[in-house]
Amino acid sequence: MASAKKQIQLLARQYFKLSLADGVLSSERVGGVLEHIAKHRPANTNAVLKAYQRLVAAEFARGQAVVEHAGALSETTLSSIANVMGRKYNRPVSAISKKNDALIAGVRVRIGDDTYESSVAGQLAALSAAV
Repeated sequence: MASAKKQIQLLARQYFKLSLADGVLSSERVGGVLEHIAKHRPANTNAVLKAYQRLVAAEFARGQAVVEHAGALSETTLSSIANVMGRKYNRPVSAISKKNDALIAGVRVRIGDDTYESSVAGQLAALSAAV
């Protein structure tokens, strides 16, 4: 049983590596991999596709910064955040804006598994946890 799971993960990782062009996820290559899977169905096709989808989604999230904000956020600020994150992670990063009134003021930036927060709500939560 564990061997089958390892084989599924190994195959999904191989497909994922084929989806990268110069270390960047390529939509053309992803399409090619999906066409290959459709023509040459591997054993446990659904499990392989789910594992492959998780890898692709995680890689996509690493290149997208979700900027949550309570007030107005200019395009200049959004592009500045994308540039800073791109330099920090040494990869192209796009930023998308998401309104979140619960922050009260400030921003929260999520990129992949990392979260950077500079909001009033975050500071209040830290204060209440410290008391």
